[in-house]
Amino acid sequence: MTTESPHWFKSSYSGNGGQCIEVATNLTTSRGVVPVRDSKAPHGPVLSIETAAWSSFVAAVQADRFDNV
Repeated sequence: MTTESPHWFKSSYSGNGGQCIEVATNLTTSRGVVPVRDSKAPHGPVLSIETAAWSSFVAAVQADRFDNV
């Protein structure tokens, strides 16, 4: 069992519009997940996304596979 804590960060592209997420990529090796949370609610719920799923999501964003919302 690991006691490593998430090291949260936001993208450098994030402005102060309040619509940001924070991720903690330091747990990918030890736990196999990427925790994600709402930057406005740092003590709120956290989604733990499997590393492979997160990698697929990031690749899809980089390839512009999502319509603008």
